[in-house]
Amino acid sequence: MLSNTSPIYGPHSYESTRGPVMAMAQEARSLQLPRLKNTTSKKMMTDLPQIQAIEGACEACLQGKQHKKPFPSGTSWRAKAVLELIHTDVCGPMRTPSHEQNRYFILFIDDYSRMTWVYFMREKSEVFKVFKKFKNLVEKQSGRSIKVLRSDRGKEYNNSEFDKFCEEEGIEHQTTVSYNPQQNGVSERKNRTVMEMARSMLQEKHLPKAFWAEAVYTAVYLLNRCPTKAVQNMTPIEAWSGKKPSAKHLRVFDSICYVHIPTEKRHKLEEKTEKGIFLGYSTQSKGYRIYNLKTKKLIISRDVEFDEDAMWNWDEEKVERQSVMIPKETPPQQQQEEGTEQAEMERRSQQAPGSPRRPPPSEEIEEETPPRRTKLSVIYMKHATSSCWNQRILKPLPKDKEVIGVKWIYKTKLNADGSIQKHKARLIAKGYSQLPGIDYTETFAPVARLDTIRALIAIAANKKWKIYQMDVKSAFLNGYIDEEIYVEQPQGFIAKGSEEKVLRLKKALYGLKQAPRAWYSRIDKYFMDRGFRRSLREPTLYIKSQDMMKTFEMSDLGLMHFFLGIEINQEKEGIFICQRKYTETLLKKFKMESCKTVTTPLVTGEKYQKEDGSQKVDGSMYRSLIGSLLYLTATRPDIMFATSLLSRFMQSPSQVHYAAAKRILRYLRGTKDFGIWYKSTNDAKLVGYTDSDWAGSVDDMKSTSGYTFSLGSGIFTWASKKQATVAQSSAEAEYIAAAATSNHAIWLRRILEDIGEKQEEPTTIYCDNKSAIAITKNPVQHSRTKHIDIKYHSLREATTKGEIELKYCITEEQLADIFTKALPRNKFEELRTKIGVHHKHIKGEY
Repeated sequence: MLSNTSPIYGPHSYESTRGPVMAMAQEARSLQLPRLKNTTSKKMMTDLPQIQAIEGACEACLQGKQHKKPFPSGTSWRAKAVLELIHTDVCGPMRTPSHEQNRYFILFIDDYSRMTWVYFMREKSEVFKVFKKFKNLVEKQSGRSIKVLRSDRGKEYNNSEFDKFCEEEGIEHQTTVSYNPQQNGVSERKNRTVMEMARSMLQEKHLPKAFWAEAVYTAVYLLNRCPTKAVQNMTPIEAWSGKKPSAKHLRVFDSICYVHIPTEKRHKLEEKTEKGIFLGYSTQSKGYRIYNLKTKKLIISRDVEFDEDAMWNWDEEKVERQSVMIPKETPPQQQQEEGTEQAEMERRSQQAPGSPRRPPPSEEIEEETPPRRTKLSVIYMKHATSSCWNQRILKPLPKDKEVIGVKWIYKTKLNADGSIQKHKARLIAKGYSQLPGIDYTETFAPVARLDTIRALIAIAANKKWKIYQMDVKSAFLNGYIDEEIYVEQPQGFIAKGSEEKVLRLKKALYGLKQAPRAWYSRIDKYFMDRGFRRSLREPTLYIKSQDMMKTFEMSDLGLMHFFLGIEINQEKEGIFICQRKYTETLLKKFKMESCKTVTTPLVTGEKYQKEDGSQKVDGSMYRSLIGSLLYLTATRPDIMFATSLLSRFMQSPSQVHYAAAKRILRYLRGTKDFGIWYKSTNDAKLVGYTDSDWAGSVDDMKSTSGYTFSLGSGIFTWASKKQATVAQSSAEAEYIAAAATSNHAIWLRRILEDIGEKQEEPTTIYCDNKSAIAITKNPVQHSRTKHIDIKYHSLREATTKGEIELKYCITEEQLADIFTKALPRNKFEELRTKIGVHHKHIKGEY
């Protein structure tokens, strides 16, 4: 109110006691008091009382005029060391998902160094998982712990799980007041800086928006190597790591580039280069990230030539030229950590981003990390007194030679039950740097087929033999090499004063291209010189069994219990093989250890095709899952068809394909103790089954062949494969499948003959199609058979020679049916039992 006698000017309230000036009281609420006071002092109005300040508050004024308080500049606290304060914020969602289907990215900024890390996410809910990865990374790199984390109050940060973790780890979690992003000014401004830079990089050469994640990653990578006023006289990456960055490898983003094709991946007359788009730098390898325009895949390569003035026309798919524009230099502006007005004036180069991307969903199967402190010096001194020890000779590197790097690899060797057997440290050569024709010539070395290994196990069970296992210590180190190869001195054994000198290899080293062949040549010569007989059909199978320990340092492992990831239980009634531990590890890897179980690997009647209309999923994750399942089929033929079917879609998998693959994991969780039981019998007769699913492929109408063989009990070899040609009838599909089965049977007969189990009678192969059997016995050319490829008629020859006998069986007794189609539960479980797949502990049903 206004009064003639009382001072009435206050921050928010006014008083008046006289009626003639009551209207001014309301006017004062909408006018600034200095203006009203000026009206009085200048006598612009008559009968206006004197106005002075008083204490108090006016609610009406607050409701009508209150606004945010200013954010003071220059008063923010700065960290004195790395990880004392971490700023973080999430940006997204992006309308266009990246190539890995990500829609968000999260930044972590170290306040002291302004070093920035970026991770990409599909959902905001991944923030907690990403933060734990980031915490482990930076704390191990720096040797320090995160003290304070500053974020906004988003639910991805402000939840019980996040708060509990911070409390347990002793991290102070500071959050902004709601609707006050200025309190998280460093992160907010960094997001804007990164996005503006990424947007400009995409627009520069009209790169599709799906590459936004590559642009963001590269922007962060470059900003970490740019100066900032927040850190004086050094870049963020130097402030973080203490090492000055180099600019020698930097190239223009989205440039046309040409990637060298290794000799091993091309023929002599083929092109030596492939065209690509430069999309940034790799932090895992010393190379560039390139988008291959031919294969549409992202690759990493070091052998790259750049055309930085060219750009790719994505509409017409051709190279175009562009003029180079040099922007004017932007004058430096004042940096401000918090406060919208000043923070937005900060230059992009004044804050430091970039480092690790979000790791691929497909991670390595978890394995306990062995201790880094190994007794290398003890082993070195132990062998130095051995008669077989040759002291190393250091020498300068010849001018015409290239040195090959070496590194230590640490591994934990496990027993069959998953317990630790021992820790190993192995020195390996970086064989990827070897030059063909100079550092190596021939590299091929045969490996044993699982079919052969299972055949030996089946025969041993049949005859009640016990299988013993021996292991050659450091096998590859026994191989001699013919080439002149020099390697650098290994870490921990570098001679003082001779750091530049190198070592010449006398024997093969793990990692060399020719190491497997050198070892095979050495042991092959040993076996042949001592009267062993090598199988002509299986070059890793030798017949004889003594004297090896006189030449090679070996470990006698006793009865075989664990071989190539396969658990082997030798019992009185037979031998049981399974991969229980591997199955548990696989379930844990894909977070399915607690999933609900199902009774069959596939849904009966479900058809799968390449383009099913569902959203695409991460190909690397899908391929990792299918590859793991394929190895599991070594003892689980019951998932052979399902895995083989889904492997057809590895190039571009969809959500439907991935859901089907996860169903296999659900089936495995309920049957993880299952394996193959080879029981003791007196019957070692080779018997086979063949079947096909005519036109089972929706995409190309090709059929699926399936076959299996046994030696009196559980099956030891099997296959499920799509046929190479389109069969015009079910009889033709069955005939093609029978031909493939016949070829495999002939090979098996030769192997069995080599190991003393010659099949005197023709091998019986059961087929449930009478027309296919008739074609083998009646070589009549007519309209329905004359087009069949000549190679499939080898079945007729094998039948004529008396090696193969094709017999009819009803469909209900066709064991190979489990390898050609998805079956209902009752039929599936019946065939699973018949092929010898059982539960580990159910001996009575064997």
